[in-house]
Amino acid sequence: MPDMSAHLALTQLVPFAAKELDENKVTPGVLGFIVFAVMAVGVWLLMKSMNRHMGKVDFEEAPEAPDAPGAPKAHAATAPDTGKGAR
Repeated sequence: MPDMSAHLALTQLVPFAAKELDENKVTPGVLGFIVFAVMAVGVWLLMKSMNRHMGKVDFEEAPEAPDAPGAPKAHAATAPDTGKGAR
């Protein structure tokens, strides 16, 4: 009879739910502060790392070289492989 055990469990939990809590005394406590502080430090470290990585990015495009009439055109598919993986 799983129905009877569920009913019994609910009737035992009702008194806990009926307890009134003073909303002025309920606080997140020390654990809440620690979790918030760890998250804040993590966000700060991520922003610092992102700033460092964005500083390495070169936003200026290289000018295109004009094609010579007799020169073969180089395509991305036929470009030589440098051995470096895409990152």
